[in-house]
Amino acid sequence: MRLLRSAHTELPWRIHEITPDFTTEDVWALPTPGGRDDLEWLVRQLAEGIKGGVRGDTPVSRLLFAVRWRLGALLGWDKSDAGVGSRTASLRDRLPADLREPRGPDMGSGKFSSLYLTRDEWAAEMANRTVHAVMHIGWVPDGAGAYRGQMAVLVKPNGRFGGLYMAAIKPFRYLGVYPALMRTIGRGWQEGLRERSSG
Repeated sequence: MRLLRSAHTELPWRIHEITPDFTTEDVWALPTPGGRDDLEWLVRQLAEGIKGGVRGDTPVSRLLFAVRWRLGALLGWDKSDAGVGSRTASLRDRLPADLREPRGPDMGSGKFSSLYLTRDEWAAEMANRTVHAVMHIGWVPDGAGAYRGQMAVLVKPNGRFGGLYMAAIKPFRYLGVYPALMRTIGRGWQEGLRERSSG
């Protein structure tokens, strides 16, 4: 379920200290009901999914992902010299000392890299020629005595082109990308719950 931006901005997340020049683009409630200390399981699941390559779960969402990666390859949006540590300084340079460890899971050679991990938060960043982005996962009370994940996407567009790009892809994110992502996360979470209960 998509949430108001205030569901992220009004909570005392540590990410606010690090990203004052970023905009909260999207906030979603994740279908991941769990206990107080289950953020670690969600972070593992998401990291494994990112390392495996983000793909859609329907023909439409797969097409949207394929078109995006093809355009990126043709136009050079995702080249290594456009990423974090090249064109864009890592947000790890902004972290206060108490957030430097633990960093979070190894993301392999994918587009995202972990920034920090706490009991309630995980943040990972990525950058290309269009945008510098942060995926923030918070672990929040669900109002019924349990907890769930909450995902916020924070962005800093790369100039005017980056702003136009973000505006152009907005309908595709809401119609294809995010619904597919929510279904994938929900299925993975339920599978993980079954494995943990049987093990």
